Amino acid sequence: MEAGDATAGAFVRRDGDDQTAKDQHKAPKREQTPTRSKMEQIFGFKKEDLTSWHSFVSLLNRPTDPASLGIFRCLFGLLMVIDITQERGLSNLDYKYLDGAPVCRFPLFNFLQPLPLDWMYLVYVVMFLGASGIMLGCFYRLSCLMFLSTYWYIFFLDKTTWNNHSYLYGLIGFQLTLMDGNRYWSIDGLRRPSIRNAHVPLWNYTLLRAQIFIVYFIAGVKKLDADWVEGYSMSYLAHHWLFDPFKLILPVELVSLLVVHGGGLILDLTAGYLLFFDVTRPYAFFFVSYFHCMNSQLFSIGMFPYTMLATSPLFCYPDWPRNFFAHFPSFLRAVLPLTSPGSQPSPSCVYEEIQGSGTQQRQTPAAAKSSKLRLKHKLGAIFTVLYLMEQFFMPYSHFITQGYNNWTNGLYGYSWDMMVHSRSHQHVKITYKDRKTGETGYLNPGVFTQSRRWKDHGDMLKQYATCLHQYLPRYNISDPEIYFDIWVSINERFQQRIFDPRVDIVRAEWSPFKPNKWLMPLLVDLSPWRTKFQEIEGSLDNQTEIVFIADFPGLHLENFVSEDLGNTSIQVLQGQVNVEIVEEKKNYTLQPGEQIKVPAGAYHKVYTVSEDPSCYMYVYVNTTEAALQKNFTKLYEIQERVRNGTETEPLPPELQPLMAADDDEGSEVNATDPIVRLFLKRQRRMKEVKKRREAGVLERLQRFAVKKYYTIRRGILMTAIAMRNLAVGLPPLEQLTREVAYANMKEPQAEASQDERLKDEVGHAEL
Repeated sequence: MEAGDATAGAFVRRDGDDQTAKDQHKAPKREQTPTRSKMEQIFGFKKEDLTSWHSFVSLLNRPTDPASLGIFRCLFGLLMVIDITQERGLSNLDYKYLDGAPVCRFPLFNFLQPLPLDWMYLVYVVMFLGASGIMLGCFYRLSCLMFLSTYWYIFFLDKTTWNNHSYLYGLIGFQLTLMDGNRYWSIDGLRRPSIRNAHVPLWNYTLLRAQIFIVYFIAGVKKLDADWVEGYSMSYLAHHWLFDPFKLILPVELVSLLVVHGGGLILDLTAGYLLFFDVTRPYAFFFVSYFHCMNSQLFSIGMFPYTMLATSPLFCYPDWPRNFFAHFPSFLRAVLPLTSPGSQPSPSCVYEEIQGSGTQQRQTPAAAKSSKLRLKHKLGAIFTVLYLMEQFFMPYSHFITQGYNNWTNGLYGYSWDMMVHSRSHQHVKITYKDRKTGETGYLNPGVFTQSRRWKDHGDMLKQYATCLHQYLPRYNISDPEIYFDIWVSINERFQQRIFDPRVDIVRAEWSPFKPNKWLMPLLVDLSPWRTKFQEIEGSLDNQTEIVFIADFPGLHLENFVSEDLGNTSIQVLQGQVNVEIVEEKKNYTLQPGEQIKVPAGAYHKVYTVSEDPSCYMYVYVNTTEAALQKNFTKLYEIQERVRNGTETEPLPPELQPLMAADDDEGSEVNATDPIVRLFLKRQRRMKEVKKRREAGVLERLQRFAVKKYYTIRRGILMTAIAMRNLAVGLPPLEQLTREVAYANMKEPQAEASQDERLKDEVGHAEL
């Protein structure tokens, strides 16, 4: 059996049979449906349902209770309404699109450009109304089209925001457009009694269930990657407080390997299967709910965990809402979904004629008109099969879109390889060269753009270079060449170049259907070094830090060591390098095991002169921060002695604020010594963090609600201003300024703490 057919069969249940049994519960016992076979009890269909095209189409169009689909439609619409103001960016639309400013953008197709800002607000209004219509089941088809068209336009407009769950929202919106999602608990049902509580074809459930199965299962298959299995992809997650209960019985290394990576792999591979079967579904609900609740705290992924939670009931029997809402008080029944059993027939479904004898013979309901297959029934079955085949194929279609394969599986947004790759960037340099004057200079990484994802994707790098080529002539840089030197570590490997720094990206060839010629290969042969990294890092003290570098033969790294890093050395692990101290004009050749100290506050170059890639490491101590921490320790000891009454000598004037720190929270403002002022700032910040962590449930909910209120408030007010501008034109500048300032108003606590937020005055300088 083909994969698409198998999936279509596996995700049909005995929903229609269950409903038929309920409708016939008063029938004589001899007329009841015969006992089902074992296969039918487990999978919900018989082997005969797959033996011919006619029976297969009839199966997919079997009448099914619309209740579960209606509840999911409502929940999905609600979540999208919330998502539009947050992850889609309605609340910060003016910052996102910067109307009229020179901004480099990254659309899927270069001809796609954002509309003027006020019109973009209108696009979001249309999307918001569409999502609201889906939630309410009001003018359902039109609402789906409004949401779908605007959503995919915004999705294609900016590749820097692409992710798997945003892609999933678009897919579900597309599926709902073709389904009968407004047959239950909808305004359309109130307006049109003929569709109220009417059956829906089984393929509506089959499609959604199979889509969620694909999300889980393909994500699990992608996690069979060696980096995930060995625990390198998301090792940092084990340090999160959510995993503290596991750390009571396991060391953090095993928590990372067994819980984060092992648990994530097993859950993704099995969740779809466990949700499908009656026996395992309760256990699946528990683990899946726990998993998504954790994800909502671990990652900033908007409504995705809640959307996945909303999809879980789709695997239950479709009449579960009737049973659930039947337990509510009777005075609420007017606003709650229908709880009465049975649904009216629908021409969208195929009904079986029940044969009997004499007056006991039963016919297909008249409203269904006939049990014959129509074109719409066949098209529904064909669409289901083709769609599922396409969804199984897309995550493995990267042999087609080869230009997007930049150390990942192509276009990340539809691959379901969620969290399989983690990256860290150590060094990013953009060099321009004026082709007319020969002048060479450097650009601030990220100039003319608000995103940082261009550093990892060749297609975005090409778009960025082309954009820079267009804007730099405004600054007397004629016909510039653009070169990128970007160092990336993927899944805790060596920091290495991802793109060839010798290639002018403006004139470099790039095609979505050809391999990227200026993409440097990932040095997978050096992956075993990661186990040695842990040994080396474990042998260092807390103040010493380390960066592991790998480079290709014939290339060199030009680096500047900050003055804060007063004790920096280079040690070779593999290959041969030549270190040039630029100011001293001296060169030193290093073999494996040899090291050299490089001066702080100066440039140096590291050339790879061996035939194979070289590996070396920077070992450094932030001497400024180490001295600061030493001073902090002394100040803390003095403060403790003052509190305990064991300090016998009077404090000098510059240390007097330490005595008043507990009584006067603003005492650090009067501190004359910068070290004392910074110490008190950090102490106050630590108290705030501790207070927030120890806050009760009600306080956390209040803080969450207030934050969301001001976020949504700004989106609504800015949208109202934009709609007014489109309707009657722009007001005077002074009025517009006042209106925007009013929309930008934040909660008083946020305004009070904004200036008091601790800044990292002494951070780690980039090597």
